[in-house]
This record gives sequence, structure tokens and C-alpha cells, in this order.
Amino acid sequence: MSRVRRSWLTVPGVDADVVRAVSAGGRVSCVTAAAHHGLWVPPHDDLHIAVKPTASRVPRAGFVAHWSLGPAPVSAYAVIDPLLNVLLHVAECAPREAALTVWESALRRGAISMDVLRRVHWASSQARAVADACSVLSDSGIETIFRVRLEPFGLPIRQQVWIDDHPVDFLIGDLLVAQIDGFEHHSSARDRRRDISADAGLALRGYTVLRFDYQQVMFDWPMVERTVLTAVAQDLHRAAASRA
Repeated sequence: MSRVRRSWLTVPGVDADVVRAVSAGGRVSCVTAAAHHGLWVPPHDDLHIAVKPTASRVPRAGFVAHWSLGPAPVSAYAVIDPLLNVLLHVAECAPREAALTVWESALRRGAISMDVLRRVHWASSQARAVADACSVLSDSGIETIFRVRLEPFGLPIRQQVWIDDHPVDFLIGDLLVAQIDGFEHHSSARDRRRDISADAGLALRGYTVLRFDYQQVMFDWPMVERTVLTAVAQDLHRAAASRA
């Protein structure tokens, strides 16, 4: 370990993840670094670190080590991976659903643009696949998860469709609306009244509205999936003229 990197360990206030990563001979990376970059990340316990491809001694307990090189050069003194390398490791390490939530979070927060993502030379097939699947339409990680989990069913889903001068999170077919309530914009009494009013307006226009919150999408997905598929089985997504 270089003298400069070692000095990080004695600076008051240095993040504990950085201290552990440097002590292990690496730098913070993957989902752990994504959190440091302010991105939406899935729950995880182990510390993810990037190490040199030639590294041989890496502690295993409590660590996930990444040996592959990212597309961006890294300073010998870096203690946290640059964003592009973080995204590469996330794509290679996390399930597709989780990887997309992280990548789309980076897009949503303006940390990177879609044009840049598509132009980067991704040496990893997983990263190329995630880059191709990314969308800028999700307002939160749970919207990404909702979309990805319903993709295998081949439903006609569109995101951020404007109806009566207001966007809806998802429109399935012609008339089935799915609204995904993250905590940030749906936690107050005022937010609740706004949502009730919007749902009533949609109902008067012939739409069926299904509304799910963070807890349901993340921890009761079978109920969410069952509800959406049951609504589709009842043709609630189709206009009356197309049900005949």
C-alpha cells in the first residue's frame, strides 16, 4: 500500500468503507461505491471493492472483490472507483433488475447521460446489455423494478404517458394505469389528497387505476404481480371496442 493511500486511514471522518477497502488493498466499488455516488442501490451487506487483476491476497469474509478493469483509467491513489467502472462492476455482479435500477438512477440524477452510456466501450457483455436496456423514464428505482419484473409477460406497457395534462407512471394497454408511489413524493396528507383526486379523474375517463407503494413492490411482489395479471385477465387494459 502506498504511503499516500495509507494516510487516508488516519484522517478523522474518513468513511469506514474507504478505510476497510484500502486496508484490504483495494478501493470501494460496485454497489457500495454506487451508494457513495448517491445512486439508488439494492440492499447489500458485503463491502464491494475493486482490486488489481494481479491481486492474490483479498479478504473474503465481508468483502466482494472485483478484479476486472473498468473502461475509465483509475488513479493509483483512488479510494473510490469512478462512476463508469462502478457501473461496469454492478452490471457484472448484480442481477439484471438490480443493475438496471443502479444505472437508471445514475441517469435520473444526471450523473451521466444516455448518449455517454451508449458511446462507452463496454468490454463486458453484461454491461452492454444493461446499457441497451436502460431507460430515462423511471422516476425511481421501484419503477424500474416494476417494469423489469413485468417484462417477461409481454404486456403492452408504456411509461410516463400523459393523460389529461398529467403523467401516469405506467399505462398497460389502453386503459389500465399503474401508479408507483415512492416515499419522497407520496408521504404527506397533501400528496395523498392529490393522488386521490388524480385517481378519481382517471376513473371518470374510463381508466382503471392500480396504485402500489415501495413496501408492496419490494417486499410483496407476488401480490403486485397477481393484481396486475388479474386486471389484464379481466380485459381492464382494453377499450370496450377491442374486447369483443
